[in-house]
Amino acid sequence: MDLPSMEHAGLLQRGRFDPAWPASLALHLAIIAILLAFLPDVKPLRAPPEESVDVEVVSPPPATAIPVPQPAALSPPQSRGDSGSPADGDILPLMPETASREVLPSAPALAKPAVSGPPPLMQATELFSAKTLGSPRSRNARQLLGTLSGEERNLQLCNLEALEQVNRSRPGSVPDLVAPYAMKPEKVRGNSIEVDGGAFRSKRNWFNIRFHCEVDPAGKTVTAFAFAIGDAIPKDLWQEHNLVAEDGEADQ
Repeated sequence: MDLPSMEHAGLLQRGRFDPAWPASLALHLAIIAILLAFLPDVKPLRAPPEESVDVEVVSPPPATAIPVPQPAALSPPQSRGDSGSPADGDILPLMPETASREVLPSAPALAKPAVSGPPPLMQATELFSAKTLGSPRSRNARQLLGTLSGEERNLQLCNLEALEQVNRSRPGSVPDLVAPYAMKPEKVRGNSIEVDGGAFRSKRNWFNIRFHCEVDPAGKTVTAFAFAIGDAIPKDLWQEHNLVAEDGEADQ
């Protein structure tokens, strides 16, 4: 056989139908079907549906003013020694007041000591010197006043008013003499008499007295009088201030 004939015969042999091929294909298809049957169902992934939300618009309540407490006044830090405490130039943190801080009761205010001093003057509501001088028993006093003038007359009128006021304000006392200059000189300014260190005698004892007296411009009557009676004057001071228990003792 020549070569072209042999090549042609080979081609015929390769193109001949193979009966085993359909059986192999069927077997592969059967295996694929079995595998697909036992695979779990795979569901396609889907995006979850969007849920709608009901929205209600609520108006905000009116704003309420909140009181802001004032900061407590803190005293500045004090410098201390070398005991581990802050020294000069160190800055201490200012701690706010807290509810847990113990509040000590404030110390009671100390009563101020009473300042002893002369009693206040009491204004006389009734004047008696003019009525006394009008009495028949005051004849000698009227004659004596007639010999005086100016400030001396005004002083004697005020002394007489002082005796009458003491006699009525202290029932049982028997005032019979006034020394307006006993402890301190009197002050005479025209028709005004100021006595800050006077004394009056009653039942052989001497007592302090202060008074302010006003006399009319004619020098005939007392128009205003205020006075204050003090304590008894110790006897060891009588001689120093020319105070005697009875008239005439100074001449003995």
